[in-house]
Amino acid sequence: MGYPSLQSCITDLEKNGHLLRIKEEVDPYLQMAAIHLRVFENQGPAILFENVKGSKFPAVSNLFGTLDRSRFVFRDTLDKIKTLVDLKTDPMKALKRPFSYANVALTALSALPMKTGKNAPVNFGRTQISALPQVVNWPMDGGPFVTMPQVYTEDADKPGIMSANLGMYRIQLGGNEYVMDQEIGLHYQLHRGIGVHQTKANAKGQPLKVSIFVGGPPSHPVAAVMPLPEGLSEMTFAGALGNRRFRYFYDAEGFCISADADFVITGTVMPHENKPEGPFGDHLGYYSLQHPFPLMKVHNVYHRKDAVWSFTVVGRPPQEDTSFGALIHEITGSALPSEIPGLHAVNAVDAAGVHPLLFAIGSERYTPYLKERRPQEILTIANHILGKNQLSLAKYLFIAAKEDNPALNVNNIEAFLKHVLVLT
Repeated sequence: MGYPSLQSCITDLEKNGHLLRIKEEVDPYLQMAAIHLRVFENQGPAILFENVKGSKFPAVSNLFGTLDRSRFVFRDTLDKIKTLVDLKTDPMKALKRPFSYANVALTALSALPMKTGKNAPVNFGRTQISALPQVVNWPMDGGPFVTMPQVYTEDADKPGIMSANLGMYRIQLGGNEYVMDQEIGLHYQLHRGIGVHQTKANAKGQPLKVSIFVGGPPSHPVAAVMPLPEGLSEMTFAGALGNRRFRYFYDAEGFCISADADFVITGTVMPHENKPEGPFGDHLGYYSLQHPFPLMKVHNVYHRKDAVWSFTVVGRPPQEDTSFGALIHEITGSALPSEIPGLHAVNAVDAAGVHPLLFAIGSERYTPYLKERRPQEILTIANHILGKNQLSLAKYLFIAAKEDNPALNVNNIEAFLKHVLVLT
């Protein structure tokens, strides 16, 4: 089964006891976030806010609040996706046992994005930024933010969806110096694929076209945070995970529109045009302060007829993004060690905010002819890890040699730290 929309996922969750409906009016300024935080803390269900103050659109949060619920949402495809990842790391398995992997063929076919017909735009209405739920999660936030966006950009040298990037970068809808309904803030970190796209657009003196998708099938936001290799389209992963091809079309201005998204905000980023973005209550548990980030000039705001605004709340871990990370690790856990020779395991420690602290176990095999062992191969592995996609955000990496303790586990934080500190 593949959900064709966010609404179909919500209906399925409610049918199976995984959804809480709140019919009373709820204020998007701090109140919705406070409810979300309390429900998450108690490992509660997804939350549908039917009556959001100041907006006609309902909102949903905590969809991925527990790993068990994420497994439920992707119950028909999760094992097949793991198999596809496994085959990518060791394709000889399929040659040795072809009939054992025949069941993933249809899942692989669903990975190909599908351009829809010309009548697709009629499924969308139009609105304004100010009409969207203006969710503010923390008192010192600079304004309302989109916290579950899928930000789509294309490569100026290789336009088209197969070379596009889909990432989850926070979006500031208002506040600071932004002109309401005309400008929004686009925050992204240096290593992101969108940065490569903006660099190319800047070099050509062109505005970067940006489409921001909110909602849609749950496989879409998961794809936006997957650590995929540069050049591999997140839309293909979204199709495979959701067992439904990523459907899209282009509007009259040439912006890519996800046909299954609940909302789509289109706009352009001009070279070197920035405005102050933030502060923002971050996933590390403190406020990231105000800094200049790209300014996006809004062109259109589209919405489905049954649109539901999707959001989350980040803060001191664990939060919903913790469950996101657990799902990603479950899907890709075997992939990274196969890409880095000598690496056995790596753990981005959630309690430290995921990015700042990494634990890793590697081999130390470079100099078996020497009686006195010194770190050599694990230094090579460490440099490789710190140059790898989102792992490059790490502030600290503790890496140990497997030969020193074959039973060492990167997920046992206390034992790992004791091992490292005793040996050093």
